[in-house]
Amino acid sequence: MVSPLVTFIVFFFALGGMIFVHELGHFIAARWAGIEVEEFGFGLPSKKLVTLFTWQGTEFTIHALPLGGFVRPKGENDPNIPGGLASANPWKRLVVLFAGPLMNLITAVLVFSLLVGFEGVPVPGSIKIDSVGKDSPAQQAGIQTGDMLLAINGEKVTDIQPAIAIIKKNLDKPVELELERNGKEFTVSATPLSSRPKTEGALGVGLAYPTRAATLTEIAGGGVLMTGLHAATIVYIPVALIQGVIAPADARVVGFMGIFNMFDVAVEEDVVSRQEAAAAPSSAAAPEPTNWTLNLIGVLSVSLGVMNLLPIPALDGGRILFTLPEIFFKRRIPPERENMINGIAMLLLIGLLIFVNIMDVVNPVQIPTR
Repeated sequence: MVSPLVTFIVFFFALGGMIFVHELGHFIAARWAGIEVEEFGFGLPSKKLVTLFTWQGTEFTIHALPLGGFVRPKGENDPNIPGGLASANPWKRLVVLFAGPLMNLITAVLVFSLLVGFEGVPVPGSIKIDSVGKDSPAQQAGIQTGDMLLAINGEKVTDIQPAIAIIKKNLDKPVELELERNGKEFTVSATPLSSRPKTEGALGVGLAYPTRAATLTEIAGGGVLMTGLHAATIVYIPVALIQGVIAPADARVVGFMGIFNMFDVAVEEDVVSRQEAAAAPSSAAAPEPTNWTLNLIGVLSVSLGVMNLLPIPALDGGRILFTLPEIFFKRRIPPERENMINGIAMLLLIGLLIFVNIMDVVNPVQIPTR
């Protein structure tokens, strides 16, 4: 059992790092555009504890709520202040606003590239038992992580989806599973249960393809591809909800407690998998250590980047939306109207954030484990 303190440290630095990287993107872009940044704060905007130093007009500070960071550009909402953000060329404002989410997406690419480097590239053609759930039908049948699945009820399987389909057709009925372990083939009987949660699977096994070492091109390309797929999935969620493809409960927004619980499960899984790998006999195929925490950081980085680009007032995407009339039609929305809309939207977002965090406590999200 991993100490909650360890989980909190991972959660704190991971989430804080994502916010910090986002604000760093705004800072770098503002400096590039010649816009003065009055303050770069470490932590959320709150009571200033100390000023670390001042560099080229920017005051670097530490605040009382030490999570992430923020930047305070000169003239952020007032176009009458020369050299400020609001008075800058719309194209420069666009670059500054895009830079924060872009940094989160770049972070996701790097994280997913590391994942591909660690885990390798799947090689279709055979199926590996990637995980076995505790007290599941698979565990009770003696199936172990690292076993190779050869056939189900005498039918040879080489691809994951057909194997899952056969299992689903035989719910609540014993199935014969032909497996290979350490070069020896054997057969076990297990009963996939319809009563088990869908997130845990009827048999309680995770299926995967064996992997090989990835090349540098595959590592870089895999990072970009995985980031793109996760971003597209987030954008598709509203459409999937309307179409009924996913249930509302599966698209639930979570707050800090929900994210902490995700890290709790991820860190626990990664630690346990490494302990199992270290304890495995040298004669047996050692189970592969998981990288759930790294994957979670990548997914959250994509989420932070994409969500901030949504055309919602107060978010970067909403502010980007306000610059478009000036770019395309040479007419600027009155700043006082823009500030009023952003202010109201910020209050609504804060209210939503409070509601989501309360729901995390009242009705905690159910996170699947192995």
